[in-house]
Amino acid sequence: MSDAAVLRDLEGRRLRSLVETDLTAADALHADGYELMTPSGYVLSKQEYLGGIASGQLRYQVFEPVSQIVVRVSSQAAILRYQALITVQADGPMRSMICWHTDYYERLDGSWQAVWSQATVISRQAAQDESFKG
Repeated sequence: MSDAAVLRDLEGRRLRSLVETDLTAADALHADGYELMTPSGYVLSKQEYLGGIASGQLRYQVFEPVSQIVVRVSSQAAILRYQALITVQADGPMRSMICWHTDYYERLDGSWQAVWSQATVISRQAAQDESFKG
């Protein structure tokens, strides 16, 4: 299996772990220094992001690619880019949006881990609440 195929599979597992609140899997797939740049421009550390999921303050109902996952990969780093449907609840009503999603992965201790993620809203399908932090 090519590195690109492995990374697409890992990204699918990472998204499922967030929706299913599988924090053991999510922890293993996110580097210790992981940061999420949210659609509203907030930066969340791994601890803030996974802690929000663990506490229920941040709940994904859907987080899935709706386009092909394009991968650029070298021996130790990779960038994934795709459009994602995200339905999430964070301090308010459930919101749905389509985002461009970009992930930066590094091969750390022999395993690929997400280091940075960034989501940019293309369209909102629900409430237009700019206070969204997740």
